[in-house]
Amino acid sequence: MKAIVNVFLKEGVLDPQGKAVHHALTSLGFNDVKDVRVGKQIILELTATDKSKAEAEVREMCETLLANTVIEDYTIEIA
Repeated sequence: MKAIVNVFLKEGVLDPQGKAVHHALTSLGFNDVKDVRVGKQIILELTATDKSKAEAEVREMCETLLANTVIEDYTIEIA
């Protein structure tokens, strides 16, 4: 089983990397980009066979290590 975790800054938290990418895209002539937010994706290969149990375990991983829940949100997809 595979878990895909997307971690991104919460709305309202300054994203300097996103601003830098936005500026670079504008400098390259991509003027239709309104805003950029940069995050990270973590892909986990799991041995679990129960989808709900796997999701609960991955959620615990996010809360404990993978995401800084003070400033970041995350989504989990179990495949």
